[in-house]
Amino acid sequence: MSPFAVKAIQLLLSLSLLIVLHELGHFIPAKLFKTRVEKFFLFFDVKFALFKKKIGDTVYGIGWLPLGGYVKIAGMIDESMDKEQMAGPPQPWEFRSKPAWQRLIIMLGGVTVNIIVGFVIYMSLLYFYGRDITTNADLPEGFAVAEQFNQYGFQDGDQILKVNGKDFENVTQINKYLFLRDVETVEVKHRDGMVETLSLPEDIGTEMFKIDLLKPFQPMRLSVIDTVLVDYPAEKAGFLKGDKVVAVNGTPVNYWHEFTRGIKSNDGFENVVVISRNNSLDTLRVSTSEEDKILGVNNFGRELYDKTTHLDYGLGESITGGVGYGYNILKDYVKQFKYVFTSKGATQVGGFGAIGNLFPDTWDWMSFWETTALISIILAFMNILPIPALDGGHVMFLMYEIVTGRKPNEKFMEYAQMAGFFLLIALVLFANGNDIYRAIFK
Repeated sequence: MSPFAVKAIQLLLSLSLLIVLHELGHFIPAKLFKTRVEKFFLFFDVKFALFKKKIGDTVYGIGWLPLGGYVKIAGMIDESMDKEQMAGPPQPWEFRSKPAWQRLIIMLGGVTVNIIVGFVIYMSLLYFYGRDITTNADLPEGFAVAEQFNQYGFQDGDQILKVNGKDFENVTQINKYLFLRDVETVEVKHRDGMVETLSLPEDIGTEMFKIDLLKPFQPMRLSVIDTVLVDYPAEKAGFLKGDKVVAVNGTPVNYWHEFTRGIKSNDGFENVVVISRNNSLDTLRVSTSEEDKILGVNNFGRELYDKTTHLDYGLGESITGGVGYGYNILKDYVKQFKYVFTSKGATQVGGFGAIGNLFPDTWDWMSFWETTALISIILAFMNILPIPALDGGHVMFLMYEIVTGRKPNEKFMEYAQMAGFFLLIALVLFANGNDIYRAIFK
């Protein structure tokens, strides 16, 4: 089966599961409060449904348009825009006849379920699989540090000891912490053995985003090529998998970051690279464009760094660890959401293609569930945004009603719902348009 098919099947299975559970979050409290649910659909049944069956007062079905799902609750202004029903007098079984607190619980049900599902999956993953972390013992050569971070005192070969005064165990998480967490100080051990506490500016995450430097700390890697891309300058110049770069443009090289820096710092187009192949040296000349400096080679560091430390969790540790992990995922996502409102961040918004690429291209249940938990947390946050047509929009109007004691005008609610629906359609088209653009031009 092709990698694309594997990703597509995982995406469809994951979204189907999460959509059904989300809608159950609305359905169950609606039933508990004796509110009639007229439809319960996985996917949208525009014009027709692939399957439907009426049981009691509810039609259950599967639509043909896989953009989500819905429950149609009687007496509620939603995307169905059922004006005929709303024109009649309120009935006891309708949503609009229920107390505001009951309606609020019904609307918060879907988001609540998504949060719980994400946390439960993370708990289960820790209990059944444990987790692998990278400690300083697993990374004895330390990190190659981006030159932009030298100004703060960081050096190549640094090991991360503490962040904000607390021991930092999983050291490869340092990039995420710098970008999304409030990091004020980092204690490092330099290659010469000296331990130093370094201070960082308050807006370090924003600065990283501006200069497109999201991974300033990379594990030190030997300068051995393990990937040569087809039709790139390196292939045309004769580079082969397994070549070890020993010099670039007259400068000796031992680590991968020294090689890449030597290429980027070259003012000309031609690079002179000395490589070691089969215990003999050879000199290759390779040209790049002045703009991208891309050779078409890579190194994932397996020669030097593939060690991790495995941690097992008991039941209690899994519960507390899973909740903590899920909470941090949610907090990190909320923090990075602010970048969407920048011109650069908007171009990075993705649709179904981007979500599908979160899954591995070979079937792996652990990765599947981990990605499903992440999507569940993201869906919870996105659905609670105060946009009409989303759960958060309904919650916003309900909170207004609870605080003021007055319901918003129904005509206003209809217009707001319609505006929110078209806004969501525009966002979906924009996000998926970004996917198509990246697939074609990048």
